[in-house]
Amino acid sequence: MMEILSSSALATIQDAGRHSYYRDGVSRSGVMDGVALALGNALLGNDADAAAVEIPMLPFSVRFDQDLDIAVTGADCSARLDDRALPPNWAITAKAGETLTLGAPRSGCRAYLCVAGGFDVPAVLGSRSTQLREQFGGLEGRMLQKGDRLNGRRAETLLPAGGIGVNLVPLRPTVGDVAEVRVIPAAEYGLFVPEAHQALWSAEWDVTPQSNRAGYRLAGPELRLQAPVELRSHGIVPGVIQVPPGGAPIIQLADAATMGGYPKIGAVIEADLWRLAQARPGAKLRFRQVSFAEALDALGELDAFLSQVRSTTARVRNAAQGWTR
Repeated sequence: MMEILSSSALATIQDAGRHSYYRDGVSRSGVMDGVALALGNALLGNDADAAAVEIPMLPFSVRFDQDLDIAVTGADCSARLDDRALPPNWAITAKAGETLTLGAPRSGCRAYLCVAGGFDVPAVLGSRSTQLREQFGGLEGRMLQKGDRLNGRRAETLLPAGGIGVNLVPLRPTVGDVAEVRVIPAAEYGLFVPEAHQALWSAEWDVTPQSNRAGYRLAGPELRLQAPVELRSHGIVPGVIQVPPGGAPIIQLADAATMGGYPKIGAVIEADLWRLAQARPGAKLRFRQVSFAEALDALGELDAFLSQVRSTTARVRNAAQGWTR
């Protein structure tokens, strides 16, 4: 059991999302940073899609009423368990009475709190993710509030003394002020003027304050069509870059609607969606063109990295349990 002490807004319970209900008009929802969720669950030996708390606005704090294995992943947010500083992407056993505090992020913008077994909230349409717009899933379909109490689905100790962590260097996290994400041209790419193509790949795009879980609105050069176009509404998924009549692109993300009619100039590849999740308002993005085959290769590399993390952390946990017997 743990109690939310922070009143910061927008923290929600999320898992890997709902992937089978697009035809019914239900968006995916789920975590913005799937890598952070996968790492936290791997460190704890959870199922890969066990539910976590997504924390997009910091500071944030919780107090534990019982011993509980936890992991903090995602943004480097100066995490502290009472007076102990925790490294980024770290799992540790929180003792009853201890308080976890997450501060202003030094890098990234979304932190994730995972617990042993995942958070114990009802599954709705096959997922524990919070659907804020429709107000279902998670904890009563809403953001977490000060005083909320949450349970983990498993509490036994699994971790070595002092905890265990993972290094993201193999994933080449963003260094500096510009995050590069890989993009494949989308269906209406050819309908844009050549100057729009050049701008898409060469410009630095600003993530505007109007960005949220539904989508990132970008500021930069105007992306113009060769001629006005009328499209029927069609299915869209996270990562799709749509261009409204004003010419400023919008990247659709976890809480985006399932359909839209704006022309699509590109799509951020699935392997790089986690990079978008950690780009805060005011950050800059640069797009790098890749082929569909290269997008599949990138996803395979990411899956291989996460598989290696799961197997390595499992061996460390098993060894630690053997040492304590």
